[in-house]
Amino acid sequence: MSDKFSQAVRSKIMSHIRKTDTRPEMIVRKFLYNQGFRYRLYSKNLPGHPDIVLRKFKTVIFVNGCFWHMHLGCKYNRLPKSKMYYWKPKLEGNAKRDKLNRDLLINSGWEVITVWECELEGNKKSKTLKKLITSLKKINIYLI
Repeated sequence: MSDKFSQAVRSKIMSHIRKTDTRPEMIVRKFLYNQGFRYRLYSKNLPGHPDIVLRKFKTVIFVNGCFWHMHLGCKYNRLPKSKMYYWKPKLEGNAKRDKLNRDLLINSGWEVITVWECELEGNKKSKTLKKLITSLKKINIYLI
């Protein structure tokens, strides 16, 4: 099946997809800041350049898009019908790289938390953010 947009229009659409400061990421960052957590963004010296780094807790948070990182069981994790020869290896490569980076971080002594885009929608949002705070408080107890 071919794309319903021309190559130029599709390119323009794709160029507007953000890599940083995405809406889900901003939700998590504002929530953490309002809860008193201070963090760094996109640490280039850590594997995978985590979205949020809480050095005090030795914790990193990845805020992942369900499509781009192949969130298992999610309605947004579906391959496009066109150009499967391109999308399948690209998305599978993203997922493999995510797993590798996660393993490297854990082996280096970091706690890794992943927040998925779909978990920040509608009535799931408050539950997800409360779960995030609970996880951070548990980690803090272990550090004391």
